Amino acid sequence: MAASRLKINPAAPLTPMPITPAPRVLGIDPGLLRTGYAVLDRDSRCEARLVEAGVIRLAPRDPLERRLATLAEALEALIETHQPPLLVCEDLYAHYAHPRTAILMGHARGVILVTAARRGLAVLSVGATRVKKTLTGSGHASKAQIQRAIAGTLRLSRIPEPSDVADAIAVGLCGLRMSLAVPPAPAPRPRRTARIAAALRRTAR
Repeated sequence: MAASRLKINPAAPLTPMPITPAPRVLGIDPGLLRTGYAVLDRDSRCEARLVEAGVIRLAPRDPLERRLATLAEALEALIETHQPPLLVCEDLYAHYAHPRTAILMGHARGVILVTAARRGLAVLSVGATRVKKTLTGSGHASKAQIQRAIAGTLRLSRIPEPSDVADAIAVGLCGLRMSLAVPPAPAPRPRRTARIAAALRRTAR
């Protein structure tokens, strides 16, 4: 049986989705057992409004590939339901004490980013320190301080729980604020795009 080949159109645009001020974001706190998510709308009256938040729970006894497939399916359903133009995902720590944990978390994060890209969403990655500083003014804020900042910003009647949900809301709020601060990406220059396409055609021969 002949091996199938992936066909590539060398003239296709290779520019990433630009980050622009988003009216709605999907914040994600990735995990292989529990992935927190939060859908937030920009609101002129109180900065942001919480549309929905929850936890995608994955069966711990399932093999890794099944859990990743379940995570992708759940994200697809969330994106289909809420149609966010921007997904904001927490970045991995650079100083994990256990490298295996970082590798496994990278699997979950990769599935999240691929799912977003396949649905045409812009993606913003934010580190935990950046989230804390954006919400509280301190990159060393405690979880309790972050939860209080979330409740105050969103005018919630109680502290958001569990921690997976609170973290996802915090990531989403950080993404909303950062999307306002990022200038629109410039359109690719026609001559440069043509040169890239020509180079790809030569390589494909």
